[in-house]
Amino acid sequence: MAKDIKGTTRVCGLIGNPVHHTMSPAIHNTLNELTDTDMVYVPFEVKENDVEAAIRGALALDLLGLNVTIPHKSAVIPHLKEIDDVAGRIGAVNTLVRTADGTGFKGYNTDYTGLLRSLQEKNTNLAGESVVILGAGGVARPAAFLCANEGAKEIFVLNRTFERAEQLCSDVNTYAGKELAIPMELSAYKELPVDRKYICLQMTQVGLYPDSDKAVIEDPEFYKMVKIGFDAVYRPLTTRFLQYCRDAGAVCVSGLKMLLYQGVDAYEKWNNITVSPKECEFVYGKLLSELLEGRNIVLTGFMGSGKSSVGKELCRILGYEMIDTDAEIEKEQNTSISQIFDTLGEEAFRDMETDYVKRLSEGQRSRTLLSVGGGLPVREENRRYLHEFGAVIFLKATPETVYDRVKDDDSRPLLRAEDVLERIKEIQEQRRPVYSAAADIEIDTDSKSLNDIASEIIEMLL
Repeated sequence: MAKDIKGTTRVCGLIGNPVHHTMSPAIHNTLNELTDTDMVYVPFEVKENDVEAAIRGALALDLLGLNVTIPHKSAVIPHLKEIDDVAGRIGAVNTLVRTADGTGFKGYNTDYTGLLRSLQEKNTNLAGESVVILGAGGVARPAAFLCANEGAKEIFVLNRTFERAEQLCSDVNTYAGKELAIPMELSAYKELPVDRKYICLQMTQVGLYPDSDKAVIEDPEFYKMVKIGFDAVYRPLTTRFLQYCRDAGAVCVSGLKMLLYQGVDAYEKWNNITVSPKECEFVYGKLLSELLEGRNIVLTGFMGSGKSSVGKELCRILGYEMIDTDAEIEKEQNTSISQIFDTLGEEAFRDMETDYVKRLSEGQRSRTLLSVGGGLPVREENRRYLHEFGAVIFLKATPETVYDRVKDDDSRPLLRAEDVLERIKEIQEQRRPVYSAAADIEIDTDSKSLNDIASEIIEMLL
């Protein structure tokens, strides 16, 4: 539903160049809806020579506040009336809040707090830890000061240009009052002390879509020293850097959470409210949905593989609409699947499935999750329609798991047998190659929570 713009509606926005790729409107306008706040958020592309004019214009137009992105995070500072101590030390600002008297803006750096909150969510404490920061640019600066402020034992800053790493370390050490940060050339990563495990913060743009097959360090041996890996890049959600970390057994933190929390912090400052954890979770789902660009999802698999429950969890996270083919056919025929089998036969039911998925594939749906009956992918034409509709996910479960889930369900016509477990094994053996042939992604569901399965699907789609 469109936002109701009124004479009282306040405006916040983002200045930078370029800005048209930004996901920030999804954060702030979703929060407006959730909190019933009379505000709208829009991006403004501002060229390098127009920063001062943009700040003056924002004041004159009574904008409530602004976010600032590259390349203006430092350029805005001379035009602020006040600056937060942390942002001043970092030398970069990404959030402008009107001063109490309304005559200017105060600058904050919520990249700093966004990174902190995303690490805290993974129960990561920087105190006493050895940290490696990859990069020395815009987002590396708040990361380095955060590590110093949170009590890191040592901070190694690795950068392709040694002079930039050296300058950042000098600034951090001056702030800390001791030799805490050590500059290194990126190529010298093998000289890192090997007798410890590191929290590694990847703060470069290496791995950003469409160059998703790259990592700033490609040596798997390096990642054996990493116990927690954070990547500021969030497109794709699981970057090559994070995949290296995961393969080495490290805890992984996506930059999408930093994007979320830096935005939430700014929103709270502008509106003097507190955003709840539940609201944060909803907005995060909105961001994931934006990254998926409305792409439909299809869940296939044997009966009892978890399609309905996993589908509901995905819809809860992403805000998608869920369609179940069996339920829709029962609704259209005004009778149960069992009755269709008994009165018209299985082949008639399979024709109904084909007709239904054909109609879906020809429509213009988006942001839809489709859960299909276990036998639907058997027909080749159905598999084609499913691929036309969206990304096809095969949920796998062992016969024993399926049996435990469906043994008391007498509504399933294909399980009318004396030995239900053997019947499940027989049908699974027949259909497994079909499910695999139909799938873009295969997911094991045994011994996993619904949230873990849903998160795995989302990460693989992104």
